[in-house]
Formats: sequence, C-alpha cells, structure tokens
Amino acid sequence: VQLQASGGGLAQAGGSLRLSCAAPGRTFITYVMGWFRQAPGKEREFVASIERSFGTTYYADSVKGRFTISRDNAKNTVYLEMNSLKPEDTAVYYCAARSGSAHSTSVSEYGYWGQGTQVTVSS
Repeated sequence: VQLQASGGGLAQAGGSLRLSCAAPGRTFITYVMGWFRQAPGKEREFVASIERSFGTTYYADSVKGRFTISRDNAKNTVYLEMNSLKPEDTAVYYCAARSGSAHSTSVSEYGYWGQGTQVTVSS
C-alpha cells in the first residue's frame, strides 16, 4: 500500500495542525494505521495508532489528551489532529500501515510507510 502524508507546517506553541495520510486502494480497511515521528538526532517513536475495525485508538503518553487519531475508511485516509502543540512536538511525522488486526507501538511491526511531513512548533 502506498501512503501519502500531508498537512505539516509551522505552528506556534499552543496552536494546532492536522495531518492527513491517504492510502489509495481497496485494502485500506485491512490495515492498522499509525503515526510516528522522528526528531533530529533521535529515534523514530510511536505517536498514535488506530485499529481497523472498531477504530480503537492508542496514544503515546507524551501526546495523550492533545492529539487525536481518526480514520475515514470510505476515503482511505487517516488523520492526526494535533492541538496544544509544544516545541518538543517538532519532528518529521510519518504515517504507517500494519497488516493484521492488533495495534503496535513498534516501528518494526509496520511494513508500509509514507514519505514524512515536517512539523515545526515555535515557542
């Protein structure tokens, strides 16, 4: 599956951004979708994921209560709504897809990745 992320940009601390990730094709419903991020000099880390059927969501502690992941299976798109942004949220954000029904926070469990979109939060 090919993933196309968009929506990154520059925001001030306390502001909001919305990321989108399109996955053209009829198999979108079969994938667990996730968002990860990678800051300069750091490893890629889990941000959020959403399961394929009932849409159960999971979040990293660092974004819980501020970020919301959602999916529109009719549009083959997953979203990440980011509110109350902090400078430490600055990173390249990647969407990812995982075959199967169970979520995972592990980078290695996701077999498909988008190209990444830069999010920069100024203080």
